[in-house]
Amino acid sequence: MQPPAVNQMAPAVGRPAGPGPGPSATSGTPACAPGSAPRPHSAIVATFDRFASQVTRWAGSPVAFAIAFLSIAVWASVGRLFDFSENWQLVINTGTTIVTFLMVFLIQQSQNKDSVALHLKINELLAANQRASNRMIGIEGLDEQDLRDLAAFYQQLAERVGTRQDDRTAHSIDDDASPA
Repeated sequence: MQPPAVNQMAPAVGRPAGPGPGPSATSGTPACAPGSAPRPHSAIVATFDRFASQVTRWAGSPVAFAIAFLSIAVWASVGRLFDFSENWQLVINTGTTIVTFLMVFLIQQSQNKDSVALHLKINELLAANQRASNRMIGIEGLDEQDLRDLAAFYQQLAERVGTRQDDRTAHSIDDDASPA
């Protein structure tokens, strides 16, 4: 079984001799990759990041749910006063549309940040593990078909390993010469 040509998809990364990029021991801020200069952070981006993080944390809280539930209950209870008119319905439709529209962007920003952080953590584990293939670092930039091909390779590897008695043997994308 031949693995997909991952080395064409994601470049191999050499293993650094010392600790890689990570939080600085003195400042608590992320250190730059070796050999690169720090980029200045935009105040607008940093402010939006903090705002989006706080709003998405708050929006998932029981308090936010209670406020939303009570708002709907109040809206529904005053429907009689307005004879359940079109304007009464328009109030809730407009309000929920505006909130949903804005929340999509805030949640997406937080999701993007979490996704990048997770990929960086996994990349660090791959780079630090001598038995892991560095060719897997950065594969999140591949197109969907390349990722499907890679997933199919790992599915075949899992099936092959499942037929053996020794399931504690380490395997990786670099095992292209492994017996089937």
